[in-house]
Amino acid sequence: MIIIKSSDEIDIMRVPCKVTGHLLNELTEYIKPGISTADVDEFCRAFIEKNGMIPTFKDYGGFPGNVCVSVNDEIVHGIPDSNRILHEGDIVSVDVGAIYKGYTSDAARTYPVGQISKEAEKIIRVCRESFFAGMEKARVGMRLSDISHAVQQKAESEGFSVIRDYTGHGVGRELHEDPQVPNYGRPGRGPRLVAGMTLAIEPMIAEGTFETETLLNDWTAVTADGKLSAHYENTVVITDGDPEILTLVE
Repeated sequence: MIIIKSSDEIDIMRVPCKVTGHLLNELTEYIKPGISTADVDEFCRAFIEKNGMIPTFKDYGGFPGNVCVSVNDEIVHGIPDSNRILHEGDIVSVDVGAIYKGYTSDAARTYPVGQISKEAEKIIRVCRESFFAGMEKARVGMRLSDISHAVQQKAESEGFSVIRDYTGHGVGRELHEDPQVPNYGRPGRGPRLVAGMTLAIEPMIAEGTFETETLLNDWTAVTADGKLSAHYENTVVITDGDPEILTLVE
């Protein structure tokens, strides 16, 4: 069941979403060669708690971190580790949420670690652009799969594949609500978008195959061919006008 949020509920969601957006911006300067993925996790935990909120992912389904920190070929659900050191040329995806008054945010970015290759720069850029291609279809009256199709078209037109095994989703009182929001598919399918829908739209794209594997920790998803992956996500509300990106703070 898709839960339509009231204006009061959306106002509550704006609070953790804004904090999440500011945190993602702060990570741009924080992430650098020599720190560990556990350092990133601790930085995020401290930022969220300083703002009087709770990290969404802590103990979610048994996840052992406060945020997901995924490096290079890791697509999503990377477990923070003090022994996992970031090196010059890596790319790292951070997926984070914060809970406030029972409502959660959800957003992700992929960051360069120092100087990175042109290929790595491109996958980060195209992943972000794929999100905004989908956003063009996030309007009242469109079908859910119109978002999915637009994401896929953009990513594949730039030579990348779209991960199939993990999708976007509704978000609100729960981290994962209906509907699922795939990043691929034919247009004109699924429920019509209506004002008050809150969605976590999150392209995950790869340099090579879209096929995935899960590491022995039972959490971390990686590309099956070991090639780079990038992730870009925001919590979005469908309105009677332009969609509003709640976790994007300029």
